[in-house]
Amino acid sequence: MTDNKKTLADPLEPEQVAAFLQENPHFFEAYPDLLAELSLPHESGSAVSLIERQIAVLRERNMDMRHRLSKLLDNARDNDKLFDKTKRLVLTLLEGQDLGDIVDALYYCFDKDFGIQYTSLFFFGNIDKIPSSQAHVVSIAAARDNVGTILKSNRAMCGTLGAKEMQFIFGKYADEIGSVATVPLIHGNAFGLLAVGNRDPHYYRSSMGTLFLGYIAEVLNRILPKHLPR
Repeated sequence: MTDNKKTLADPLEPEQVAAFLQENPHFFEAYPDLLAELSLPHESGSAVSLIERQIAVLRERNMDMRHRLSKLLDNARDNDKLFDKTKRLVLTLLEGQDLGDIVDALYYCFDKDFGIQYTSLFFFGNIDKIPSSQAHVVSIAAARDNVGTILKSNRAMCGTLGAKEMQFIFGKYADEIGSVATVPLIHGNAFGLLAVGNRDPHYYRSSMGTLFLGYIAEVLNRILPKHLPR
């Protein structure tokens, strides 16, 4: 036996729609949003009536508000994910037993959780040995000579850097990087520098990069000094 029952995928005949609306005159009271999608031209010749124009404007505003709401929801979901990742990073840093643990945890989370393409961490001064091969140690004089402008800012910065600064911070990877975010590490005086890079020239041009990096720097400013020689 053949089942001729209509499905949502089957087109309805105009007569069926008309019959349904006649039998359900209060249908649009239950679904008022559908009214914004309807086109009801008036008998006004080639001219557009005021009512038509008002409806068109309202429909455009409705679509704009939907797009804005969708973007806000997307941003909220992204922020929730960023918060969770940042919380895990901070907890991992706090659990570090020594300088090597903290440095390794930072590099690992930046790479695996945040997908940061290039990370560079410097310490300034007389540190004989760091139990990690990923961080760098340079004299404060060398730091001032190469990244003095960044250190003087005392805050996170996004954008592009000069060739000398890029070479000093990222070494052999300098030519691959299009944009960077940097922040000095400060405990009384600057004791280090944290920098991240991306191949996209426009990636680190928003406030998001500085907000996140600045927050991580504040955490490091509080937990690193006790592991460094005075």
